[in-house]
Amino acid sequence: MALWPHLCCVLLVIVSVVVPLGSGNVEGDALYALRRAVRDPGNVLQSWDPTLVNPCTWFHVTCDGDNRVTRLDLGKARLSGRLVPELGKLEKLQYLELYKNNLVGNIPKELGALKNLLSLDLYHNNLTGTIPTSLGRLSSLRFLRLNGNRLRGRIPRELTKLTNLKILDVSDNDLCGTIPTSGAFSKFTEKSFENNPRLEGPELMGSVRYDISCNY
Repeated sequence: MALWPHLCCVLLVIVSVVVPLGSGNVEGDALYALRRAVRDPGNVLQSWDPTLVNPCTWFHVTCDGDNRVTRLDLGKARLSGRLVPELGKLEKLQYLELYKNNLVGNIPKELGALKNLLSLDLYHNNLTGTIPTSLGRLSSLRFLRLNGNRLRGRIPRELTKLTNLKILDVSDNDLCGTIPTSGAFSKFTEKSFENNPRLEGPELMGSVRYDISCNY
């Protein structure tokens, strides 16, 4: 019976090693949720092992000195499936690169929680739904490229508050209404908005006028 306390300690050590990330690593959980939500014919996510201590050893993931995820580089990775709201838990993320895949469904509104995000590149997928108004909270954002999807609805006026935004591209979608001209949008040319058949010209004096093109 004297061995029992020692056996308990051994079991605790084993459990702490193999227990899934769900118990202690929120960022690992978030990335693994993405892996479960997509199909990966090229096995680019093969190294995403949920039993590891943190995701910083996974391919296509970059971390800072505190083992916080700062980059996710999965452009042209042949992924299909959906984005997951858990990505909004990557608090230190600066670059979210998921361009030129075959992702479908909506852009999660939870991405608006990524306050350190500098670049959001989701272009050339098959994303649908509207552009979330929550993206207007990404105060650090410099690059927003959503072109080449099937997004619909109006361009959120909340995006005009992104004073650090340098590049915007929402071309080749199904957006409607008028083009904002206030705030950050004052410096973008027509090229940022082209090939949206239901999108009309710039707003007058920054006012949003009623537009029947958004009703069908």
